[in-house]
Amino acid sequence: MWYQVFKVGLFGPGVRALWRPWVVGEENLPREGGAVVACNHISVLDPIIVAAMLDRQMTYPAKKELFQGDHGLWSKIVAWFLKAVDQVPLDRSGGKRSVEGMAPVLTRLGEGGLIGIFPEGTRSADGKLYKGKTGVARMALHADVPVVPVALIGTEPVKGRFGIPTVRHPGVIIGEPLHFSELAGRQDEVAVLRWVTNEVMDAIQRLGGQQYVDVYGFRVKYGNLKGKDLSRWRRPRPGGTPAPAPRETDRAGEQR
Repeated sequence: MWYQVFKVGLFGPGVRALWRPWVVGEENLPREGGAVVACNHISVLDPIIVAAMLDRQMTYPAKKELFQGDHGLWSKIVAWFLKAVDQVPLDRSGGKRSVEGMAPVLTRLGEGGLIGIFPEGTRSADGKLYKGKTGVARMALHADVPVVPVALIGTEPVKGRFGIPTVRHPGVIIGEPLHFSELAGRQDEVAVLRWVTNEVMDAIQRLGGQQYVDVYGFRVKYGNLKGKDLSRWRRPRPGGTPAPAPRETDRAGEQR
């Protein structure tokens, strides 16, 4: 209930009235059934704009600490809001715990929900598209659901009247769903996860036209590549390698 209250009564009308966004490819969003909506990430406003402009309810996995609300009044408000609008916690501590912590996301996909994710893992510092993390592939292969690539255009805040930040006509381009059913169940294979992730990032790049840099955006914003020349990592597109070979089977048809 609260999701619809905020979307229909506040965020949806507010986004449309203030920023006049445009959408292309609405027919590509599945009308029902579970799917992962994978977007590039150029602004803090991206999740709000996507949720406001897509007809179906969006679920964004948020780090589990935000649901605890144990760091003062603001953290309690954030925790209440996330729970009220039916978002799900995600354990991002790494290793086996993160895999197990993905259970709420997989449950939501199994229930036929839409999971929104930003595979780059952080906002782009310069408008370029960076290497995707493999969580998007793990979700899609584990739940055997399609990935819908989405390119966001012009969502970065700019100075408006009286110096107040605003957004001018942001765009949401929805691509055709990507299906990886032939690789379902292979979410523990590193090469498979990387190939699927690259295919998703390639689809996003073709929709939005961003220049691709084959390193993680976190390294460029906060790590050892901050302020460095990135020309050696520029690529025409993510991936480009052949699809992973099928698993070999023995005469009984069982996987080796």
